[in-house]
Amino acid sequence: MKKIAFPTDDGETISRHLGEAQFYVVAILDDAGNVTFEKREKPHHHHNQEMRSGEQEEDHTQRGPALFTPILDCQILISGGMGQHAYEHAVAQELQVILPAQMNITEALDAYRAGMLVSDMRRVHKH
Repeated sequence: MKKIAFPTDDGETISRHLGEAQFYVVAILDDAGNVTFEKREKPHHHHNQEMRSGEQEEDHTQRGPALFTPILDCQILISGGMGQHAYEHAVAQELQVILPAQMNITEALDAYRAGMLVSDMRRVHKH
């Protein structure tokens, strides 16, 4: 069994920024090739413009792991983009991170299953 998490706002489109997505859709692929989907709530993360850069850095460091709590049982995270700190936390959680051009969850899942999903590291936002 494999579990793939997609951050999303509408359940159909992959969010362009992991931290700002409303929830996760998790695709569960069983050994027979069947797919089921689960909706999972996720902590919200917003940049606070009033913070000084050092405080903002600390905020990212502390909140990063919480973004992944709902998907700790997943092996793969497919996102339209994420900040550098979030990417580092995802990798530390042993998630395979894929940052594709496809923004539709179904299309990205089909491309992944076909071995055709391409990740673009330029989608990691530097802070």
